[in-house]
Amino acid sequence: MIPIGFLEFGFKDLLETLIIASMLYYLYRWIRGTFAIQAALGLLFIILINAAVSILGFSTLNFLLKSILDVGVLAVFIIFQPEIRKLLYNLGQNTSFSRFFNQSTSDTLIEEVVEAVRNMSHSKTGALIVFTKSPLQDMVDAGVNLDARVNSELIQTIFQKDTPLHDGAVIIRENRIVAASCYLPISQNPNISSVFGTRHRAAVGVTETNNVFVVVVSEETGRISVAKNGALTSGLSIQKLRSEMEEVFGKEDEEDVGFSASKPDIEMS
Repeated sequence: MIPIGFLEFGFKDLLETLIIASMLYYLYRWIRGTFAIQAALGLLFIILINAAVSILGFSTLNFLLKSILDVGVLAVFIIFQPEIRKLLYNLGQNTSFSRFFNQSTSDTLIEEVVEAVRNMSHSKTGALIVFTKSPLQDMVDAGVNLDARVNSELIQTIFQKDTPLHDGAVIIRENRIVAASCYLPISQNPNISSVFGTRHRAAVGVTETNNVFVVVVSEETGRISVAKNGALTSGLSIQKLRSEMEEVFGKEDEEDVGFSASKPDIEMS
């Protein structure tokens, strides 16, 4: 024990302090750049104001602020619902896609999707393709069930402007197109540039609360983008798209390649 004033500080206390500091640090990294950090700062501001009015003896203000803080726990769960959902989901799921795709399946899927994206990029056909290993049942149910093999021609046909299914996302699971015309949650991330429209915000939105990989083709420019882990990378070449997909679904000599531990470069301007 090391005496500090009237306190005794030992190894156990040091370890506990380091754990708490690490938790706060990773909590900050987790919510940094999202709406949650702004809400957290707002709650902190209310707590500090409440402390100040208590010291100054402003009884009415103190009563009002304490009333607000009394429901603070419930407010935190409501405000941070998307972040909490993502955290719990990640804790309960294996984040690796490679275990769900064998090598031949991965190669076929990548080739079919890359071919479709190349053609849609050239023709400036807007597309939104979600790859998942979880059911996403609420989104699938809101779309049109297909259960079809992943095929370049089929993907291009779905996203043609004159087809009933072009508006929305295609969801691919276990090398099958399970649904089309699916509507995704729109991201409220203020860091997303205004040059990106609803399709790109939906791509980011679904990756904020689900372990998915999304490919986007811009209808205005034909630009190719990918979204994962709540981040958007835009302006990919076909070669770079292929590389991203190989990294996500795993290569023959890589047994456990999933989402990268670090977020991809965010290109939102």
